[in-house]
Amino acid sequence: QVQLVESGGGLVQAGGSLRLSCAASGRIFRINAMRWYRQAPGKQRELVAGITRDDSKTYADFVKGRFTISRDNAKSTVYLQMNSLKPEDTAVYYCNTLSRKLGDVFDRDSWGQGTQVTVSS
Repeated sequence: QVQLVESGGGLVQAGGSLRLSCAASGRIFRINAMRWYRQAPGKQRELVAGITRDDSKTYADFVKGRFTISRDNAKSTVYLQMNSLKPEDTAVYYCNTLSRKLGDVFDRDSWGQGTQVTVSS
């Protein structure tokens, strides 16, 4: 699997902003889809946003107009700009990629360790 390291989480007041980053490493041949998921306590993990290699983006309805996903293929990094944060955005945010390492035949799913985002009211 490709190694993913997230950063940028923290504590912010409602209405504030955070920018998450996720850097991939590990003899990467190609990264296809890159996604952000989140999981709040007692809830299932849910898709927040995704971006393809050709920059096609999708968003969950609950973040449309507030969050922006982007990627830098040269740096193998995906970002999530989160604006107008709400207390209900509080969760652990996970990076996920569908990617292929050098020498592999198939793409594989990889997950980061997660970064905590806490929004206070």
